[in-house]
This record gives sequence, C-alpha cells and structure tokens, in this order.
Amino acid sequence: MGVIRKDFKYKLVKNFLSKSEIELAKRYYIMKHRTNASEFDDKQMSSSTADSAWYADHLSESFLLTKLKKVEKETGLELNPTYSFARVYTYLATLDKHTDRPSCEISVTVMVGSSGENWSFYLDGKELNLVPGDAIIYLGCESEHWRNEFYGDWHTQFFLHYVNKNGKYAGYLADNRNLWGVQKI
Repeated sequence: MGVIRKDFKYKLVKNFLSKSEIELAKRYYIMKHRTNASEFDDKQMSSSTADSAWYADHLSESFLLTKLKKVEKETGLELNPTYSFARVYTYLATLDKHTDRPSCEISVTVMVGSSGENWSFYLDGKELNLVPGDAIIYLGCESEHWRNEFYGDWHTQFFLHYVNKNGKYAGYLADNRNLWGVQKI
C-alpha cells in the first residue's frame, strides 16, 4: 500500500509481532496486572476497576521505538514516535466510541493475547478481529473506534502512537516528554 492518506481507513498487519515478542509481552503484562501495578486512569474506559493500564510502560515504549521502521513502511510516511499505552482489560470492560488526540495521528493497536474469547475492535463502523501478534494501523484522530462489552477473563493490548514527521502534528514528538518511558508531568 502506498501513501496512507489517500482513501485510507486502516491497515491490518498480520504477524506484526513475532512469536517470541508475543510471549514476552503476554507474560510481562499479566505479571504487571496480577501485581496491581496499574498506573493510569482512563476516562474512555467504562469498565470494572480490575482493569490495568500503563502510559509509557517501558516494554511498550521499546516496541514504539523498535517498530517505527515497520510502521513507516506500512504507512508510506516518515513518522515521529509520540507515546505508547498498554492495557489488560477484564470482564465487562468496554471502550467508549472516540477519536484520539493529536499525538495519535497514526495509531497502532496490537493484540497481545487473551483468555481465549474474541473481542472485536470497531473502526468507523467496521468490525475487525485480531489474533495475538496482529495489529491495526489507523488514523486515530479521524477514525472513530471502540469496543463493546467484553465477556472474557482478560484481554491484553498495547497501543503505539505516531505523527507524520512532515505533518501538522509533527511537534508532538515524544508526546512533549523529555525522556522515553516516563509519564507526562
């Protein structure tokens, strides 16, 4: 696929993560979740308090930087990385319909793993399903996206966000942080 902007809605990328990356991320986030290491309160999330979420987690920030070239290849754009976000969703979680803030011009939703239940991701009304290691690249600021109620035990995702290096949001490099792997002050 060429330039992401012309008639672009989304791109499903199979095997965005390797098998070893999936296993590493799955084990890591389950351990963080089980130790109640959640560090973020997200207003878009209307679910049980058992969910865990992390802005700029070290592992997802590492993926943000190491997957940059792959996302640039898939989009046909030069990109500035902005921030990452990771979440373990639990029973009855939902994600409200929304668009993202400017730091999420190009968003990547990466499926890490689940307790076995499918949980659809909706993008501009289209239902999409991912298996562990798959990713969806989409225009976060323009495309409405959401998830309906989850009926499984757990579902782990992380999100990588970028902006067009030559676009109107180019100044959002690192989400206006001084260092990778730290929260905004």
